[in-house]
Amino acid sequence: MDNVGILQHLVFHPIYSQLELPVRHRFPIEKYQGIHDALCAGGVSESAFTTPTPVARETLTNWYDASYVDALIGGTLDSKAMRRIGFPWSEQLIKRSLTAVGGTLKTAELALAHGLALNLTGGYHHAGADWGSGFCLFNDLYLAARQMLTNPGIDSVLIIDLDVHQGDGTALLAQADTAVITLSLHGEKNFPHRKQQSDMDFPLPKGMTDEPYLATLDEALSVAERLYAPDAIIYDAGVDVHENDDLGLLDITTAGVYQRDCMVFDWCRRHNLPVACVIGGGYQRDINALVDVHLQMYRAAGVIP
Repeated sequence: MDNVGILQHLVFHPIYSQLELPVRHRFPIEKYQGIHDALCAGGVSESAFTTPTPVARETLTNWYDASYVDALIGGTLDSKAMRRIGFPWSEQLIKRSLTAVGGTLKTAELALAHGLALNLTGGYHHAGADWGSGFCLFNDLYLAARQMLTNPGIDSVLIIDLDVHQGDGTALLAQADTAVITLSLHGEKNFPHRKQQSDMDFPLPKGMTDEPYLATLDEALSVAERLYAPDAIIYDAGVDVHENDDLGLLDITTAGVYQRDCMVFDWCRRHNLPVACVIGGGYQRDINALVDVHLQMYRAAGVIP
C-alpha cells in the first residue's frame, strides 16, 4: 500500500448532480459538478477521476432490509417515508443514489489499494437499515466499512463523521458491530433531534468557533487512537460546520475547515491508516461559495494547491 498522501484517487460521476428537484429545494445538487469543475480548473486531469458503477441490490440487501430496499428502488415506499427522506421519488433519484453509494464503495476500495481516495459525493449517514432520512436513501458509510472489513488485515474501521449533523443512521447500524467504530462531532442542538449513540460522541454548542472546535477534534482523535487503534478510516468531511452554512449553527471559518481536514489527514498519515473520504453536507445557497468550502478537503489532501 502506498503511504497516505502520495497518491490521490478521485471518484466522480456526472450523475451526482443530475437530479431535477422542485424550485427552491433545500438540497444543493449542483455542488458535485461544481467541485469537479473547480478541481479541473485547479489543474486536476480528467484521468485522475475513476467513474463508479451503481451499487448492486444484493450488496445493499446483505446489510439493509430487503423490503425497504425494494420498495425504495421500485417506487412503492409510502409517502410518509419519502417525506422523511426529503426528496420526491423518481427513477433518476434512484439511479443517482445507487451510483453515489457505488462511488463511496469504489473510494473505499481505492483507499485500501493506494492509501487515500476521495469521493466527490457521499456521506449519507442519516439512513438506517430500513429507513431513509435527511436526504439519505442508503447509508454508504456503513456499507463501505463492511466492504473494507472483507480485506485481509482490516479488522476494524473507524468512521470519523465531522458533518454538523450526527450520523444517527450510521451510529444505529454500528451499535452492535464491534468492527465498525463511530466517532461524531456534531451540533448538540441540531438535526436529528433524536440522537443515536455513537462509540464516541462529541456534542458541540451553537456558535462554536475554530479554536475550541479543533481542540475538541484533537481530543477525539486521541481517544480513538487510545481506545480502538483502527486499521482503516472513512472520513465524512461535511462542511455544514461553516459559519455561512444555512443549517449549521456553528461558526467555523474556511481556514478552520482546512485546518480540520489537515488534522485528520495528518493523524491518518502518522498512523499509516488508509482513508476513504466523502464530502458530506453543506447547504449554502451560493453554490460557488459552497464549492470553495468543500475544496478545503482536496487542498488538505494535496490534490490542488
